[in-house]
Amino acid sequence: MYSEEDLASAVASGVLTDAAAEAFRTHVAQLRRTPAVDEEHFRLVTGFNDIFVVIACVLLLVSLNGIGAAMAPWVGTAAVAMASWMLAEFFTRKRRMALPSIVLLLAFVGSVLATIFFMLPQPSPAGFAAGSAIAAGAAWLHWRRFRVPITVAAGAAAVVGCAFAALLWVAPEAKEWLYVLSLIAGLAVITLAMRWDATDTLRQTRRSDVAFWLHLLAAPLLVHPIFTMLGVTTGTATAGQAVVVVALYVAIALVSLALDRRALMVSALTYVLFAFSALLKQFGVVSLSFALTALAIGAALLLLSAFWHPTRAVVLGYLPTLIQRRLAPFR
Repeated sequence: MYSEEDLASAVASGVLTDAAAEAFRTHVAQLRRTPAVDEEHFRLVTGFNDIFVVIACVLLLVSLNGIGAAMAPWVGTAAVAMASWMLAEFFTRKRRMALPSIVLLLAFVGSVLATIFFMLPQPSPAGFAAGSAIAAGAAWLHWRRFRVPITVAAGAAAVVGCAFAALLWVAPEAKEWLYVLSLIAGLAVITLAMRWDATDTLRQTRRSDVAFWLHLLAAPLLVHPIFTMLGVTTGTATAGQAVVVVALYVAIALVSLALDRRALMVSALTYVLFAFSALLKQFGVVSLSFALTALAIGAALLLLSAFWHPTRAVVLGYLPTLIQRRLAPFR
């Protein structure tokens, strides 16, 4: 299994010419009936060995945490952080294994945050802000060393957590505005994702993978507060709310088509299912409410997936040329 990054490396080293690499991409696109730029690739599993290594790493890290925690909780998490870094030196830096690299990065950043948290005398917003700031710094160091694409999203999540905690520390009444703050954070993260996307519109390098993970982080930050403020999560739904949910989901679908990213649509899907299931229950369709909703939405999404490419062409046609240049091209 070869990635776009592998092809780019082969071209850079002279193993393949630009023309040969482009001919290969065109051949694969014709086989799949979809251009590679529209496939939204990201490296996760390069083989079953990835899964084997992940199982071994998880067993090792869990056992280290258990042994260290026998002395003090922070000792266990600190041991996990150090072991995750050392394992990454081999499996990430030398072997370049995708799934183990992701797991080891999350274990490293998460254990750094947990270590700071356990070292505090008592939980507090100030302590969580400090821990998140240190976790963000740890993610930055990991990025400088290993360049795992998900690292930027992990660091961004730590920064968002630090900002929330610091704000609650300075102004405790800000907890009433958490949904608005989450929406602002989501807009900031998706803006960062689009900046990474704009540097690799052909999606042939790891910058596209970085953007993918940032979009995946931004999606719940944007979607959850919007639908929560609409009252969709209360378990009841009116016809008016259902219309608004559909309108919002259509708008999200249009944005997803323009960006050629599906994370927003996936994040919003749960709320659409929940809203229409609740609405059907109010009309007496109790036993089949979820099944009927899932059938309708699933069919619509499959139809969109089948015609994603031509539908995206229509959406791009309504956008200014200046914006189109910063998005994945239509082929």
